Amino acid sequence: MADELPLLLAGEPLTLLGARAIYWPARQALLIADLHLGKADVFRRSGIALPAGGTRTDLQRLQSLLDTYTCRELWILGDILHGPAHRAAWYQQWLAWRERNAALDVHVLRGNHDRQLPHAQLQVHIHDEVRLQPFLLRHEPMPDAALHVIAGHLHPQIALPSLRRRFPAFWLRERMTILPAFSAFTAGIMPVPAHSERMVVCVEEGLVDLPVW
Repeated sequence: MADELPLLLAGEPLTLLGARAIYWPARQALLIADLHLGKADVFRRSGIALPAGGTRTDLQRLQSLLDTYTCRELWILGDILHGPAHRAAWYQQWLAWRERNAALDVHVLRGNHDRQLPHAQLQVHIHDEVRLQPFLLRHEPMPDAALHVIAGHLHPQIALPSLRRRFPAFWLRERMTILPAFSAFTAGIMPVPAHSERMVVCVEEGLVDLPVW
């Protein structure tokens, strides 16, 4: 089982990563979706027990990718936040990570959980959507007439009966690619792929390329 999968999207060479990201070599860019900083903290304040360390672990996973691949840019396709930007432990962890990667251009596509993003002081560039030929980057997976859409939001997952659990997956559709959630603390939908659509499953940092329907 490989930890990366090269492929052509809209004629552009990209690499799917088992760590739930896309690497774009021509731009030296890393693309992830749905980081949901501080989600465990938000849940605990609501009385829902979740283990501590979710943001720290996700940032460690992200750092590992940045240490492995040459990156000038990081694109987060929405929902960098999970709720109000409380100055909790996750915020200090983020600032420490940002200081370590001060030369990295971090871009965030505003998502449905990002209402507080303009006030969060995360040291990022904020966009609604961005056209980077031949792609349109946005949070919600709505098609575009001219460009291949790369999006997040849905958190696609797939069940592998032999392993008795769900795993995050890339959903490769006609003129659209939907990334799995990067955050470990996320549920998701289980798509029913249409004919010719492709699911690439992330299993413990590796990739399982399922047969085309």
